[in-house]
Amino acid sequence: MFDLDKWKEIWAVLSRNKLRTFLTALGVFWGVFMLVVMIGAGYGFEKGIFGQIDGVATNTAFMWSQNTTKAYSGFKKGRSWNIERGDIDIISEKIDGIKYITPRIGLYKKFSDGMNVYYKDKKGNFRINGDFPVYSKMDAFKILEGRFLNDFDISKDRKVCVIGKTVAKDLFGKKESPIGKYINIVGVYFKVIGIVDAVSQINIGGRKDKSVYVPFTTLQLAYNMGVDVHFFLVTGKEGVDIAKLSKNVSAILKKRHKIDPTDESAVGSFNLQKEIKKFSNLMNGVKFLIWIVGIGTLLAGAIGISNIMLVVVKERTQEIGIRRALGARTHQISSQLILESATITAIAGIAGIVFGTLVLAGASMVLAQNPDSAFISNMVIQFDLAIYSLLIIVIIGVLAGIIPAQKALSIKPIEALRTE
Repeated sequence: MFDLDKWKEIWAVLSRNKLRTFLTALGVFWGVFMLVVMIGAGYGFEKGIFGQIDGVATNTAFMWSQNTTKAYSGFKKGRSWNIERGDIDIISEKIDGIKYITPRIGLYKKFSDGMNVYYKDKKGNFRINGDFPVYSKMDAFKILEGRFLNDFDISKDRKVCVIGKTVAKDLFGKKESPIGKYINIVGVYFKVIGIVDAVSQINIGGRKDKSVYVPFTTLQLAYNMGVDVHFFLVTGKEGVDIAKLSKNVSAILKKRHKIDPTDESAVGSFNLQKEIKKFSNLMNGVKFLIWIVGIGTLLAGAIGISNIMLVVVKERTQEIGIRRALGARTHQISSQLILESATITAIAGIAGIVFGTLVLAGASMVLAQNPDSAFISNMVIQFDLAIYSLLIIVIIGVLAGIIPAQKALSIKPIEALRTE
């Protein structure tokens, strides 16, 4: 039952020496504050990093051709080769588990004046990509105006384009809408049908806001680019291991282009899922380290409380002796000291959680002013973690009071009464 007199006595004891109580609680407060801030910052960093890949299919691999490193089938090592449009069709037919696959080509030729896109008297140098509509499902765009490429654009080899927001700003300014206007891309005119911006911060083949997207087939025909593919993306179905899928794709490419099956460098690839897994493991290690450091700091504070409580027991030796001589039971004395320790710890801990949460909220507000450049966002401590932290604090407070309580119980009443 709730004993009001006991809590009044605890308050009287704690307020009797305010400075000592404050300094005792300060160690726990600082430990909890640091734990909350580190957990919140870790959570914000993790969310910020993973926010950079929003809109990108994580079980995706990017693949391209590289020079061979082994001689094979009459060809010398160091041979250059190119992925072709037909390879993509064969891969799609022969390999199960592929959800999406799409090739990409780019207009990478050099220009005499360094410019490749013109509109009236304005010009700029931007990345020109030839894509299929499915590309937007693998690396999402934010449609600001108009639309992205569709299947009709591909089948009819339409001279249309989608431009990034920076391209639109540089060529058309802020007042004129680019939709429906024609831009000159290296001598060929394309109608602007959409304006896009990036969803994620992963730039596949260049920044989205500084790129121009035209139908894959149109770019091939308009600039006589043949059947070569500069690189392609492949996304696995749910539950499919993209690393294994990539190996199967590489095997088909090597067989079709007479490349040594053991040549690991001939087909370049980047496995996004593998990189994300590495980062997840890193973040798990960081979280573990945060908890170790935080709990270690709390334990240091608990040791300080325990030492102070031992001093308190020594100062109250005569009081304890009198209480025992008057018939106070051992559990009443021990529970009193444990409650005093737990109370100091709980008050300091709650203050640390509250102050740490306010600091995180303030930092999040500052970072929110510039979200595009921040790799850390929404620094908060989750409610369940705050509850766990509070439970740990209370447990530490109880443990900190056990040794002083045992010390108090070891005092004999007759000796305590003789203490000056």
